[in-house]
Amino acid sequence: MRLEDLPEVYALGQRLFTAEKLPTLYRCWDEDEVMKLFSAEPETCLVAVANDRVIGFALGSIMQKRGSAWRYGWLEWLGVHPGWSRRGVASRLVRHLTSRFIERDARIMLVDTDEANKPALAFFRRLGFGQELRHVYLSQNLDSHPEAIERRERLREEETD
Repeated sequence: MRLEDLPEVYALGQRLFTAEKLPTLYRCWDEDEVMKLFSAEPETCLVAVANDRVIGFALGSIMQKRGSAWRYGWLEWLGVHPGWSRRGVASRLVRHLTSRFIERDARIMLVDTDEANKPALAFFRRLGFGQELRHVYLSQNLDSHPEAIERRERLREEETD
């Protein structure tokens, strides 16, 4: 990935990670996320290009806990333009990223996805990922929280003063 690819990568992610289809990913996908990963570890941020356009991306990072010999490669984001899906683009991106992780002494490669994302689960299983663990996200709508209601009322009063 090059610096000039960032806008296309972000735009493709915006198209793929929608609130309707992938709400968990939608919450986390933003320009800062892409820039942070690219700035920290450009060698683990890859793009697939066709006709001078970004058609796919894999954004990864290396993690190491202090005092541990274990290094982890984490595939944080993977996306392919819908017009290029099921043509091996994602598989090639993951293979290249895997090689980059191995070159950087990662011992385990991690990936996560929503448990309802059946195509992604099948894809990663085909590539040899396993040892699945469930992770539960909880949310709370703060609009109805008493403190939020009180704050809105206070702001309304301040506006009318």
